[in-house]
Amino acid sequence: MIENWKIELIAFPVTDIDRAKAFYVDKVGFVCDHDATPNDDIRYVQLTPPGSACSIAIGKGVSRMEPGSLNAVQIVVPSAADAYAHLRDNGVECSEVIDEGWGLFVYFSDPDGNKWALQELPDYATTTQG
Repeated sequence: MIENWKIELIAFPVTDIDRAKAFYVDKVGFVCDHDATPNDDIRYVQLTPPGSACSIAIGKGVSRMEPGSLNAVQIVVPSAADAYAHLRDNGVECSEVIDEGWGLFVYFSDPDGNKWALQELPDYATTTQG
């Protein structure tokens, strides 16, 4: 039996490591866990959203994807309105809060065009099923 499968790291393709690191740490609020260059072919930067068990990795030799091609990462947040305000206060271009019917969402992209969705889950205890 397979147990305890956990997604703990997602590689993000970027063109400028320092610009991406500054964006995620200084503007979005991620924590920089590691920034290491073990050899000339690798620079590994691991960044984690506050409270998350999953991190992202950016750097040289980290991903073979084209920068800006990632369009599938979603973070669950306690409040879409608070997330929106945080991003706007830190100069991040983002959508306003959008009610998609299965939650409230805020969308933004990093400097390379990798896309993010922030979701406030609906209150399932009060949501009616139909």
